Amino acid sequence: MANMGLGIIGCGNISTSYLRLAPLFNGLEVRAVADMNMQTAQARAAEFNVKAQSVDDLLANPDVDVVINLTIPDAHFAVTKRILEAGKHAYSEKPLVLTLEEGETLRALAASKGLAVGCAPDTFLGGAHQQARAILDEGKIGEITAGCAAVLNHGMEHWHPNPDFFFLPGAGPMLDLGPYYVANLINLLGPVKRVAALTSSAQSARTISNGPRNGETVPVKTPTNIHALLHFHNGATVNLSTSWDVWHHKRNHFELYGSEGTLYVPDPNFFGGEVEIGHKDGSLETLAPWDHPFGVPNQDHPKHGPLANYRTAGLADMVQALMAGRDARCSLDRTLHGVEVMTACLASGESGEFVTLTTTCTRPEALGITEARALLR
Repeated sequence: MANMGLGIIGCGNISTSYLRLAPLFNGLEVRAVADMNMQTAQARAAEFNVKAQSVDDLLANPDVDVVINLTIPDAHFAVTKRILEAGKHAYSEKPLVLTLEEGETLRALAASKGLAVGCAPDTFLGGAHQQARAILDEGKIGEITAGCAAVLNHGMEHWHPNPDFFFLPGAGPMLDLGPYYVANLINLLGPVKRVAALTSSAQSARTISNGPRNGETVPVKTPTNIHALLHFHNGATVNLSTSWDVWHHKRNHFELYGSEGTLYVPDPNFFGGEVEIGHKDGSLETLAPWDHPFGVPNQDHPKHGPLANYRTAGLADMVQALMAGRDARCSLDRTLHGVEVMTACLASGESGEFVTLTTTCTRPEALGITEARALLR
């Protein structure tokens, strides 16, 4: 397969994952990186033996076909818009945009130019989540009637040296961590019909407790505690809780309740993990790991131990989709629907009313073992 040339805009920490993992996949070749700070771009380019360019020069580079947008979320819309205006396909880190209106603008622009837009997260393509998808598709736990998903902790001011953005509009736990959960819910259950939510914040300011700004406070200007109810088009109702106001809890990350049993799904922030089925007789079955390439541990995490990390799988799938003329799994329509789900939850928290969504999408095609292997070199 011929390679598509990749460019990266934004050379922060997340860029190392794309630069390290892109060579695992068919059809991908990073050819240039750019950053507002040229020294940052040059340092990253030297580390991975690629070309450093200015943003303008990268967008004009004829060897770059797809540009990966790794800037801060507040800049995602403007940068992706520039990528499309330059005639390049775009792939963005999450969230794609911060408002539905921005997303609709990108969709119209991409359509007018015949270009593709994709977006992370792609963790739902991981071995554990695709194993869960196969269980649902095979009807092993019957019809899904309800479920719950939860990402609960106490934020990042205790470890991140500059956590200011996380507590401003456009971030918070819903838009920062919610994309992993919403993307997997769409993968497993399909589109959402309407949402309702209660939102709050336990603190008006957070105190940084690490690094050179230790002791400095940052304002909290977005809800840090969101408990939402999602009503899916297939009839299922799921409680989604995202909070940075929780010190300890014993809730599972992800559970789906079916007419024939319960499915326990691991944390969708990661590609791997254990999948379990709770049977009608009360027994709990821990499934043997699927022989899926995106479930195989390939890195050691200082906190979580051996992990499967195949970030860039969604980009590789988009590139192959472009070549084959098929739908990409991390498509603009699914990403934009996810953005509306999350922003509608925040809007419901303000209004106290249900919000009926205006977007919809299809479930992505399952990524089975054979299909996943075809993405790899």
